[in-house]
Amino acid sequence: MLQSIAIMSKEGDCLQKKKMKWLIAAVMLAALCMSEPASSEGTSPKWSVDEFMKDREGTFVIQEVKEKSPWVYNKRRANKRFAPQSTFKIANALIGLQTGAVKDEYDIKYWDGVKREIDNWNKDHTLGSGMRDSVVWYYQAMARDIGEERMSHWIKAIHYGNQDISGGIDQFWLSSTLRISPVEQVHFLKQLYEESLPFDLSVMRTVKRMMIQEEEKHTTLYGKTGSGSGIGWYAGFIKHENKTYIFATNIEGTGLEAKEITYRILKKYHLVEASV
Repeated sequence: MLQSIAIMSKEGDCLQKKKMKWLIAAVMLAALCMSEPASSEGTSPKWSVDEFMKDREGTFVIQEVKEKSPWVYNKRRANKRFAPQSTFKIANALIGLQTGAVKDEYDIKYWDGVKREIDNWNKDHTLGSGMRDSVVWYYQAMARDIGEERMSHWIKAIHYGNQDISGGIDQFWLSSTLRISPVEQVHFLKQLYEESLPFDLSVMRTVKRMMIQEEEKHTTLYGKTGSGSGIGWYAGFIKHENKTYIFATNIEGTGLEAKEITYRILKKYHLVEASV
């Protein structure tokens, strides 16, 4: 009898020890899951950007290229379409190069002598410098050279926003008929980064090269601002070590303010070190 009780006691102890091991394993697994980044692939930080949008209506959309969908702050605004303003220079440059309206990033257009509000615009420019200094007159002239038929064809081919260029060949993206949402911007730029748009490879690589704004030891930042009618954009992508993030910031404000907010977010997550 005593021997049976002793055996049962040992079996009970073993069972208790196994249960305890299972419990410890379950707790450790739960803790591990809770500590993982909030993404399906486990590749992104736990994004939090409320502190950068205080007293301001805005949205921030970001997606690591290996992820299936973006992380979104303010989903309502992120899915609302706005005029792309000068962020359209990215698509305009792609179409201009593809159609031969410009030869390359060094193709010069000569200043017409008309004084404009930004000093840097009042001189000759190339496709590349026009992107860097956001020279509206250069890209308007190129759009006229592309023409409505070819422009419409390519806007539809890349499914750019609402695809409406009825506002005039040199005006449709400037507080006019063309509209695109921040989520759509990220989708478009992701395709550009992955070189899956229906343009020649050399064309996409040229435009990406023109978009470079910062180069650091472990980081390359590509971007374009846009401003107009009280709306500010900053959209692009950032390559940081072995990861790439596509982003779009859209706010009530200016493109420079959108860019500053984006830099502050990226700096918070150690994706960029430089200041605006």
